[in-house]
Parts: sequence; structure tokens; C-alpha cells
Amino acid sequence: AVVSTQSTGGPNCGRAALMNIGQVAFYDQTKDTLLRMELIGDNTGGHFVCSFIAGTAATLITQPFDVVKTRVMQGSRYSGVVQCIVATAREGPRSFYKGFVPAWVRLAPQTILTWIILEKLRKWFPAA
Repeated sequence: AVVSTQSTGGPNCGRAALMNIGQVAFYDQTKDTLLRMELIGDNTGGHFVCSFIAGTAATLITQPFDVVKTRVMQGSRYSGVVQCIVATAREGPRSFYKGFVPAWVRLAPQTILTWIILEKLRKWFPAA
């Protein structure tokens, strides 16, 4: 059995939950709102706008968890997740968003492609 002296389960689970909220809920809410306000059409362009917003929201929401997870996994600098959060907070709120641009550059295109493809599949294979 493999035994770990550090636990990153909390940050990983929190990040996964918030990633889904960021991508799924923000996409659906943004799409519903913008369609109702007639700012977009239910087409690829509209899906792009909504998925771009969802990818950005997901990155904003999950970046603090990524920073904490990375710092805890880097070694013995912190005795645990709570100490890492406190130490990072002492550096200032912006420290939770270090690496935001690379994270966004990775996540936004994936979110955009996922939702555009899903919307095409919904169109080609409507629910019965």
C-alpha cells in the first residue's frame, strides 16, 4: 500500500466540484440569460460566447484550489492544507491567482470545444 504524508484530497475534491459548477452551471445560466435578452442566437457563435464565459468563470473559481494543491504537493514547506491556505492568504488575495493566465489558456479552449461539440450533438441527436 502507498501511504502519503500529505493530503491533497480536500483541494482536489473542492476543485472538481467547483470546476463542474463553473463549466456547467455558468454555461447554462449564461446561455439562458443571453438568449432571453436576445443578445445571442442559439447558434455556434452564441455557444462560443457562453462557453468562453464559462471557461473564464471556471478558471476564476478553481485557481485558488490549484494554487493550494500545487503548494502542498511541492513538499514539506507546509504541514497541511490549512497552513498552506493561511500562509497564502498572508501573501495577499492575488497570491491565490498565481498562474491564472496559463490555467485559463489551458481550460478556456477545452471548455469552448466541449460545449460547441455538445450543442452540435444536441442538434443532431435531439432528446426523444
